[in-house]
Amino acid sequence: MADEINTLEDLAAAVTEDIGAVQGSTAEEALAAREPVRDELGRAYATGKRKDAVARVWIKPGSGKVSVNGKELNDYFARPVLQMILRQPFSVAGVEDQFDVQATVKGGGLSGQAGAVKHGISKALQLYDPSLRAALKAAGFLTRDSRVVERKKYGKAKARKSFQFSKR
Repeated sequence: MADEINTLEDLAAAVTEDIGAVQGSTAEEALAAREPVRDELGRAYATGKRKDAVARVWIKPGSGKVSVNGKELNDYFARPVLQMILRQPFSVAGVEDQFDVQATVKGGGLSGQAGAVKHGISKALQLYDPSLRAALKAAGFLTRDSRVVERKKYGKAKARKSFQFSKR
């Protein structure tokens, strides 16, 4: 890779150049192959997962309001880092404050739940508007992060930690 991608704008430019790389097809053919998937209320639905957390996410055009488990984004995810994680798909796709999000999330901790909602938002965005798929895929937001906690082994204190060694 000769030129480096340092900003989101560079990423978007690189994605638009490579959008037709689907085995010899043109950009128009690649976009025409996918159709938007929406329900009768005009919403797109997707399921996101991260660690032990599973999120159900619905998005629809709106003013950028985000509701998680019936609470506002700032109330449910109080840490700014977690709020930033949820907003990443919108900034990469260039559609900030254009969609309302309603999500229900179960399992795991707050970090895993934020990652699950981010994954669900990304999948729902690409279902609502297939032209956003290239940018989201290039940023790696459509791939489920498969890392989970390693199980505890017998004879060990945790998964890999041993008990203190005693010579005598």
